[in-house]
Amino acid sequence: MKRVSIIMLLVCLGVGPVLMAQSSLFNGKDLSGWTAYGTEKWYVEDGLLICESGPDKAYGYLATDKHYKNFELNLEFKQEADGNSGVFIRSTIEGVKVSGWQVEVAPKGKHTGGVYESYGRGWLIKPEASKEEVLKEGEWNQMKIVVNGDTITSYLNGVEMITITDAKIGEGEGSVALQIHDGGGIKVKWKNIEIKEL
Repeated sequence: MKRVSIIMLLVCLGVGPVLMAQSSLFNGKDLSGWTAYGTEKWYVEDGLLICESGPDKAYGYLATDKHYKNFELNLEFKQEADGNSGVFIRSTIEGVKVSGWQVEVAPKGKHTGGVYESYGRGWLIKPEASKEEVLKEGEWNQMKIVVNGDTITSYLNGVEMITITDAKIGEGEGSVALQIHDGGGIKVKWKNIEIKEL
């Protein structure tokens, strides 16, 4: 009762968002809780979630079956070959056409941590050029994405990359989704994908 009372007091006082319990989106064994879109490869190997270009060299997505509105998402990624990918928030997918917002995961110089609106306004915000050096190519990187109301904030290896407040983002509804870019030759590994709803 005491813990509940403290949480309710913080809410009433407006002391920031209250985090719910953290939960894992990836169990390290299979793709339970996710749906793949497109013909690109999504598989589990040695406890890692791996995305890889398929023979069609097209866009592919792996989306959570559950929708998430306000949350803190933490994950780690390692780019092998061309690492052009991304993390979509509040997104819906039909075939391989996605509606929503992507927090970019890409090779150095291609705006990892920036926000792109697919089939809409394009780039909404890119990190400052100096922050491109935060990405560790060929190594594990830690990304945190906080989505609350109209605002998205992204962090890469503990560095804040961008913050954007946008009414259209605030209206969005949908899944968390990982992307594999078209063009072929892409491979990205993922692990420790965890979410806390706000």
